Amino acid sequence: MLAAGAIALGLSAIVLVLGQGLRESALAPWAILGVGVVLDLVLSRVPRKEVSVAIPPEMFVGETEDFAFDITPISKGMTGKVDWPEGLSGPDSIKFANDGLTKVPVRAVRRGSWHVTQLHLIWSSRFKLFERVPTLALALDVKVVPNIRLVQSGQITSVVLSNMFGMKENRAVGEGTEFHQLRDFVTGMDVKSIDWKRSARHRNLVSRELRAERNHHVIIALDNGYLMREEIAGLPKIDHAVTAALATAWAAALGGDMVGFYAYDTRPNIFVAPKPGRAAFPALRLRTSELDYVSLETNHTLAMTELNARTPKRSLIIIFSDFVDTTTAELMVENISVLSKRHAVIFVIMRDPELENLTENAPTDMDQVAELVAAGQTLNERQLVLGRLAALGVTIVDAKPGTVTAQLISTYLDIKAREVI
Repeated sequence: MLAAGAIALGLSAIVLVLGQGLRESALAPWAILGVGVVLDLVLSRVPRKEVSVAIPPEMFVGETEDFAFDITPISKGMTGKVDWPEGLSGPDSIKFANDGLTKVPVRAVRRGSWHVTQLHLIWSSRFKLFERVPTLALALDVKVVPNIRLVQSGQITSVVLSNMFGMKENRAVGEGTEFHQLRDFVTGMDVKSIDWKRSARHRNLVSRELRAERNHHVIIALDNGYLMREEIAGLPKIDHAVTAALATAWAAALGGDMVGFYAYDTRPNIFVAPKPGRAAFPALRLRTSELDYVSLETNHTLAMTELNARTPKRSLIIIFSDFVDTTTAELMVENISVLSKRHAVIFVIMRDPELENLTENAPTDMDQVAELVAAGQTLNERQLVLGRLAALGVTIVDAKPGTVTAQLISTYLDIKAREVI
């Protein structure tokens, strides 16, 4: 429309300047433009647009699902724009197919219930003099929940059961502390396994067969402070932690252990006492989905003191946390050291791939030199803190977000097989 108006204005100016006797003709371009506008409006009239959107019942955080948009009637060259909420990440512009049915990839980036309320459509009129920009109301409620894809796929079940009842079980039998069964003593067996009282009763040598103990308490402790809101690999650290925590909880449930949950920031927020078997998993999933994204500093002293008081029995405590430098980590290390005197502790921290990349690439200017020095100092201080924790007997899982779940489950199975708990 602006281009057509500019052309009409130019023609009118030429007529006024050059055509002394044709000044009345200067209105002709505007008359033609007016007729074109009327025709364009008449020929471009379409019924009111209707939209329907098919969405998944729920989305796992960190995953991408297709939203199916169906626009009727469709107009040629129609595009759209959706006001995406904070928890969803979709394309800035949507180009609709000629049949009106278009699948739009949307990524879930925050847990919670999110509302998509508006769709802005854009298309040109028949003669491209106007752009139609109607806004259609949407009423989409999208629920983003913790990611349990590994649990649903059966991968964790296969790994744990193969360790518990496959080759690992044969090694665990006879090396644990829990009574498994009695069997006749045969040549080659350890003499220490003979049960002398039962042998005297049966008048035959009988040995005690032991296996790795089950029904241990496993407590998953999530630091929900502001440092865990930092994004790595496209998601906040707390969401990577929740995914790994739920996967490990499922593995522990399959392993016959009792699983509990603890979340804290400036103060303890949630504590779920250890429960046996798979019955604990739905409660843990619900509790982790309720965790909010907060901007509060973590009080490790209060959190670890409370956790120590709530777990009188020796347990395996898996702590997901983060720190900035050796100074800010001092209180955290001191309180974990108190906790490790009674319990077996796994400390889980996630690496930042972008930070590590800074130290791997040669700098090309002074700004990159400064970034390299800062990144190197941060990584060095990080290793100092982790070294102190390891010296206290704490097991460290230091992994990138994509591998933290596998490393944590492997560490849990190893601790369970070695009867560390």
